[in-house]
Amino acid sequence: MQKKVQKYIEQNHMIYQGDSVIVGVSGGADSICLLHILAELSPILKFRLTAVHVNHGIRGAAADADEAYVRERCAAWSIPCEVFCRDVPAYAKEHRISEEEAGRNIRREAFEETMRRYGGNKIALAHQMEDNAETFLLNLARGSRLKGLGGIRPVNGVYIRPLLCAGRREIEEYLEKKGIAYCMDATNLEDTYTRNRIRGHVLPYLKERVNDRSVEHINSAMEELREIQDYLVGRTEEAYRRCIREKAGQYLVQKEELEKQEKLLRSRIVRRALVRMAGKEQDLEESHVRAVLELMEKQSGRRAVLPYGICAVRTYEGVLLTKTEACKGNSEEKEVFLNLLPDQKPAFVYGKWKVFCRILQNAGNMDDIPKKKYTKWFDYDIIKQNVSIRARRPGDRIVIDGRGNSQKLKSFFINEKIPADIRPKIPLIAEGNQILWIVGYRQSKAYQVSKETTSILEITIVEESTWQRQSRC
Repeated sequence: MQKKVQKYIEQNHMIYQGDSVIVGVSGGADSICLLHILAELSPILKFRLTAVHVNHGIRGAAADADEAYVRERCAAWSIPCEVFCRDVPAYAKEHRISEEEAGRNIRREAFEETMRRYGGNKIALAHQMEDNAETFLLNLARGSRLKGLGGIRPVNGVYIRPLLCAGRREIEEYLEKKGIAYCMDATNLEDTYTRNRIRGHVLPYLKERVNDRSVEHINSAMEELREIQDYLVGRTEEAYRRCIREKAGQYLVQKEELEKQEKLLRSRIVRRALVRMAGKEQDLEESHVRAVLELMEKQSGRRAVLPYGICAVRTYEGVLLTKTEACKGNSEEKEVFLNLLPDQKPAFVYGKWKVFCRILQNAGNMDDIPKKKYTKWFDYDIIKQNVSIRARRPGDRIVIDGRGNSQKLKSFFINEKIPADIRPKIPLIAEGNQILWIVGYRQSKAYQVSKETTSILEITIVEESTWQRQSRC
């Protein structure tokens, strides 16, 4: 086992002579195994080792026992140990995130603080093959792109994961052979978190009922996917230089050059431009990339508002990515594409409105359909294009009855006697020129949920505007 890990470290260029390695130690089997192997390899590969343990303030006496055990092991193996006691639930509440995410953030802060204090240059974490397989299945189920399907990388910046070459059973057998005890975290056996459900149900089923080497095969596939991803990153960088013109903080996606590229690269080129402009990738979804690509097929002047204050404007040469302030035009041209998220949370702000959306599975009870003025359900199965919130446009129509009869939006406003100065201020939920919802007035009959609906798009809009009207939903 030790030789296997040493070879994996050397193959992936994880540790060099003179390195100072910070290792995260929870007290569980994986981290205790990693700590022992690194302690054994330290004089061989000539690097320094420091352990970090984080007490999350969640499990009471059990967490204190874990902390005491980690201290005892480090003392027995002559390894410096830094312990951080943090209140994860309070942190989660303060930052409005889950306790799982809060724990990750706090651990990362502890590792990086210790690395700075000790002059470290590597942070070793104890992820192993089952962890990587869980990550693959979780990302696959959530609709991840290729990057996510590559799973956990052996080396990612200063973070290294020497145990990705080993499975859970192999780790436990190693500790048993060495006579080394480890702590058991009972929360890992609970079905509270999605990852735990994959760990406790999906992976065992695959190993027992499909192939006992499923985890190994998933890891091999991820390694190949990472190689493909790295290749595509290189190809994208080459094509990016031909397709994107950068000037004064603006990015022009040139239509003619983009269309010369393989279809596989086009969305990657656009995403790269968006990421460079935003300075980050979180919250940039495929719907935003598609919004830019779809603008290529529209007339000059059309625009879409994207996350991080980015505005995409169709020009004669292609699509110009600029800051929202630079493309404030006719209010009727503003358009924001909806983030369809698995959990309900503020997706974005549109003018004086906050927009929430989520995807639900239809339980079949028609009485569950909300009767609220600003919460509506739509048949997600029949939606084919990006859904957006925007003001009115010429050609907009809404289906007004169960027979499929539609009406121009202009005619609807006239028939309902909605004042002309109010009409441009009314938000519309739209799929192209088909209106799903005239917010505060009418929902399209074409998108209503039925017993045959399997997936439901729920949209809630919180009004902060002061203009008044009567509901005609």
